[in-house]
Amino acid sequence: MEVIRTRALRGPNLWSHHTAMEVVVSCPPDQRAIAQLPGFEQRLHARFPAVGALHATGETISLANVLEAAALSLQAQAGCPVTFSRTTATPEEGVYQTVVEYSEEAVGRLAVAMAENLINAALNDTPFDLDAALTELRDLDEDVRLGPSTGSIVNAALARDIPIRRLTEGSMVMFGWGSKQRRIQAAEMDTTSAIGESIAQDKELTKKLLHAAGVPVPYGRTVEDEADAWQAAQDIGMPVVVKPKDGNQGKGVTVNVNSKEHLEQAFRTAKEFRDDVMVERYLPGHDFRLLVIGNKLIAAARRDPPQVVGDGVHTVRQLVDLVNADPRRGSGHSTSLTKIRFDDIALARLALQDLEADSVPGKGQRVILRNNANLSTGGTATDVTDDVHPEVAARAVEAAQMIGLDICGVDVVCEGVLEPFDDRRGGVVEVNAAPGLRMHIAPSYGKGRAVGEAIVNTMFAPGENGRIPVVAVTGTNGKTTTVRLIAHLLTASGLRTGMTNTDGVYIEGRQTDSGDCSGPRSARNVLLHPDVDAAVFESARGGILREGLAFDRCQVAVVTNIGAGDHLGLNYITTVEDLAVLKRVIVQNVAADGYAVLNAVDPIVAAMAANCKGKIIYFGADAGHPVIATHLAQGCRTVYVADGHLVAAEGKQQVRIPLAEVPITRNGAIGFQVENVMASVAAAWGVGISWDAIRLGLKTFANDSDNAPGRFNVFDYKGATVIADYGHNPDAILALVQAVETMPAKRRGVVISGAGDRRDEDIRQQTEILGRAFDDVLLYEDACQRGRVDGEVVALLRSGLQGAPRTSHVQEIYGEFLAIDTALSRLQEGDLCLILIDQVEDALAHIRKRIAEV
Repeated sequence: MEVIRTRALRGPNLWSHHTAMEVVVSCPPDQRAIAQLPGFEQRLHARFPAVGALHATGETISLANVLEAAALSLQAQAGCPVTFSRTTATPEEGVYQTVVEYSEEAVGRLAVAMAENLINAALNDTPFDLDAALTELRDLDEDVRLGPSTGSIVNAALARDIPIRRLTEGSMVMFGWGSKQRRIQAAEMDTTSAIGESIAQDKELTKKLLHAAGVPVPYGRTVEDEADAWQAAQDIGMPVVVKPKDGNQGKGVTVNVNSKEHLEQAFRTAKEFRDDVMVERYLPGHDFRLLVIGNKLIAAARRDPPQVVGDGVHTVRQLVDLVNADPRRGSGHSTSLTKIRFDDIALARLALQDLEADSVPGKGQRVILRNNANLSTGGTATDVTDDVHPEVAARAVEAAQMIGLDICGVDVVCEGVLEPFDDRRGGVVEVNAAPGLRMHIAPSYGKGRAVGEAIVNTMFAPGENGRIPVVAVTGTNGKTTTVRLIAHLLTASGLRTGMTNTDGVYIEGRQTDSGDCSGPRSARNVLLHPDVDAAVFESARGGILREGLAFDRCQVAVVTNIGAGDHLGLNYITTVEDLAVLKRVIVQNVAADGYAVLNAVDPIVAAMAANCKGKIIYFGADAGHPVIATHLAQGCRTVYVADGHLVAAEGKQQVRIPLAEVPITRNGAIGFQVENVMASVAAAWGVGISWDAIRLGLKTFANDSDNAPGRFNVFDYKGATVIADYGHNPDAILALVQAVETMPAKRRGVVISGAGDRRDEDIRQQTEILGRAFDDVLLYEDACQRGRVDGEVVALLRSGLQGAPRTSHVQEIYGEFLAIDTALSRLQEGDLCLILIDQVEDALAHIRKRIAEV
């Protein structure tokens, strides 16, 4: 078995709505059915019993099916929440496409690699270390998965239907799209003050500001050395706390210091973490964390240091091991509790209690193993949110606001929070930016609090989901023009619009990237842009196959047509039906309150309505077409043509726009442009654009070579008409011929090459169509033949002209620009020449240059 290719589908895709790894697997004849492999299944289950029952869509279970089951089960056993998988045979004998859901891409890739190793081990009867594999998967999952704090916010956003995108391998996440986006990093929002964060790190300044606001704080100061620390301790009065001035997570903190020797050791410990050290009064009592979000106290927890309770039998070391055996305790942040660290700090803390690691504490004796109560060192947290006195909550909110933090962890030491505290019975010892949320989400004891939801509700008002209108456009022909026109209509309504197509990426009409940008990567860049109020994406087949969609769903999906298809035979898309299944991915991911705009005249496209969760807007020129007529009779939104007008109807309501006011259609004479306009108007209607804006946009959209390069661009050359277009498949050629035949001409010529990655019959059919409509046909070949040998494409094009009823002159030329020059040189006044360009920008620039020279 050979894994030919593995790629990550990062959005809704051909197979499902899930993110998934797609693996192309080749199995030799003797491995296409595991029934032909004696003992294989037994050896497989011996190495991985949880692989479960093997299944396949047919009767034969191949090694590709085994890969599917193993990759899915390995992730499940490692604690990853995945359930979807499938394996499909391709048209190539012995080649399969295996799809396995993943929740973290790196984990999914590793699971596939491990599944392959498992299969090889079972085939060759060699060992497979299952425990090591699962441990590696779990460790990787914990490394790459969002931590509990960020994860809680992300989950709350998803519950409110807010789209999320992870921006880094760390904890920076974007919520929403375009101009409605917000960003977080861990427990910080994009509005969190950098100055507030800096103040919170400076414990001395923090206390000064809090004291000014009337918030109780322990007295203390920064010290220079051990002698100064001892002097400060005498001035303050024992006991004291020694800690780094700008530390975090309790690192380097020593509490309840009662002697000079203890103080000197505490000073050295603090010095290991920061140069600046503070000494402050020790407040007796419990350690509480009060979480403030916005202007409210959201949660509170009592934090207790890691400790064990003696039983009179076990040593301290053994007691720690027993506590750490609790399945709730882990080595990272993925579990509700963290294992207690038994290190030098713990041994030093034991010494203060006259204990050693092998001491046996008496029954009921509490043994403290850390000075601080951080969860990351094995401490516990008890939820006390409901116990917090209103004045204690008010002091916490004042502390957060005085420092300038919108998400703030206020550390309080006091006997309890049931009553107000003052500087004699407690106080605020620290204020923390980016506070850990785990103790509130999943406390050791008590109920968890909806902290993530509170943060999301602070970022997004009720009813807001951070989404901007997204329009996805696909089809065989007309995609780029339709995308450009829709974007123009949205812009006319006042929306700042981002757009992707085969020409590039555009933000508010400014090109930010060039080349074929019809894939998900370009679309994600548009959604990332903070100045985008609406987005229109050309969604080509290649991008959907490569990565899936860039969005979880769209407001409007437009399918212009399927026709005879294009690019058939590539990437296992071999039939028009296969192509339709791929293209309808955008229809399947329309929002429930959105619209699918479908070509009613194309039966394959019209049938996609059954796969849409939203509503349907059909378009088609003939109001009498059965699909159009039925839709109209049902009172549903429909766009059609009648009496030289574009008509948008819903129930008894109609909007009529004269095609004479839509320049791109040339008074309705260019049929394929009329179809593009109908689709675009329907999409704008689905977004909710006003009809005044739609009318204005249609009037002002010019189909010139600057606005829509390579899309029926018309030039005048010495009294002859020159048309440049990027048509490159039989359906497009037929539509162009129909348009050209409405335009007068003494003699018609065409310049054409063929894309080598099309099927022979598709290349040949193009000139079969052209031979019935053009007098002169110039065939050209350029440097890029897309896998064909020199002369092969031109030979196919010439074969299509055999028996052509109209063509009287055929000429073969090497080079696109030379072919253009040759065609222009043959033109006379009143002639017409259609130039099917390949290098769009360069060819148009060449044509404009030749026209300027006249």
